[in-house]
Amino acid sequence: MTSDSFTLSSGEEIPIIFTAKAGARNITLRPKVSPARELHISLPRWTSHSRAMKFVLEKQRWLDRIFERAPEKVKIKPGDTITVFGQDYCLLQTCRGAISCAPGAEDIRPLQITGQPEFFERRARDKIKAMFLVEVKNILKEVPRELRPSKIAVRDTTSRWGSCSSTGTISLSYRLAFAPPAVMRYVIMHELAHRKHMDHSPQFWQLARELYGPGMERTKTWLSKNGQTLHRYF
Repeated sequence: MTSDSFTLSSGEEIPIIFTAKAGARNITLRPKVSPARELHISLPRWTSHSRAMKFVLEKQRWLDRIFERAPEKVKIKPGDTITVFGQDYCLLQTCRGAISCAPGAEDIRPLQITGQPEFFERRARDKIKAMFLVEVKNILKEVPRELRPSKIAVRDTTSRWGSCSSTGTISLSYRLAFAPPAVMRYVIMHELAHRKHMDHSPQFWQLARELYGPGMERTKTWLSKNGQTLHRYF
């Protein structure tokens, strides 16, 4: 594994992490905007550095769009209010005594974050991931048993919100916790429809709509327009 950097049209330097893979046949770019803004590149073992960088330059406009759309990170601290599952929560640090919420937020539901203050953001992220898994399991109770996954993987991905493997595992981005509940539910139902149809055929979309119910198109539109805002924390 080696590193380098790439300059966006805005002038921002993006670190590049190269990983050579013996079985790779093509160069693959994976922009990441969380937790750090980086460009990860997988390439065949004998691909030259100059060839890889030429490929990156060929994708300049696409990379500019990816990083432009990614929101500026918001650093959270005790007393802040964030919205999770459509509900406002006041974040409380409980290690060294309670910290009050910001003025006007006293009536907002508290979310207690344990651990040392220097690890507050990481602990908050872990807490929300755990809450996300509980919410997913509750939603899964709505669907027929034959469509429920064999395993749920909670991830933090930038290129997709969910996926479904041929073995029955569904992977979901925990950042859907910051989306409206209907949007989170749509992604889950989308992946569950893949349990029966591993494609995007008319039969797949028919099943997805049956699982979700009326209004599915609105959630797809919201995610397309606002998805990048779900990366503003951590």
